[in-house]
Amino acid sequence: MTGDEDNRPGPQREESAAEDAWLLVAVSTAGGADSLRVHVWRKLRGLGAVYVQQSVCLLPDRPPVAGTVRKLADKVRAGGGTARCLHLTLTDPVERGKLIGEFRASVTAEYSEVLERLPAFFAEIETETAKGHTTFAEVEESEADLARFEAWVAKIEARDYFAAPIGAEVRAELERARKAMKAFEAAALAAETAPHTGTGRGAVQLGAVEGQGHRP
Repeated sequence: MTGDEDNRPGPQREESAAEDAWLLVAVSTAGGADSLRVHVWRKLRGLGAVYVQQSVCLLPDRPPVAGTVRKLADKVRAGGGTARCLHLTLTDPVERGKLIGEFRASVTAEYSEVLERLPAFFAEIETETAKGHTTFAEVEESEADLARFEAWVAKIEARDYFAAPIGAEVRAELERARKAMKAFEAAALAAETAPHTGTGRGAVQLGAVEGQGHRP
């Protein structure tokens, strides 16, 4: 370590340390149930692990990640498999940069898919509003769609360890979706609580009934 590195501000030293510290996870579910293999795949995929070879992957050494990996290793061993988790320090800036780039590329692809699908959410609200379909049922359906987007983005953010730039755009679009949802909800409320004016379909039907009573 050089003298310049020793004099770096605290936050910068902490950021560098977070990029240097990694977990090498080696898991084998041979001898275990198929469900254990699926569980391991889902957990490691959910953490955003980058595989360096079959059954061996790398993850940032962060407290929440390390805790999840420890629990996973215990479950694998209890299920008849084998698991090891080693704490590593990557001092080669080139290799470290490549690895961080792989993590960012992975979450960027996921964020991009969110951005590809969000326009359909806005289009649906615009279409239903234009048709006058501002009803409670439509609001519930759109709320469910928004909740799925929010849950999806939350999962991606949890493995966005190195702040992929596209994340800010996704969060802005998600906030725009929340505002669109509020406006749609307000329109539905206004439509269902508006006082009857005696015009429209109900009035026409009533007039037809009254006219039948006075036919010659």
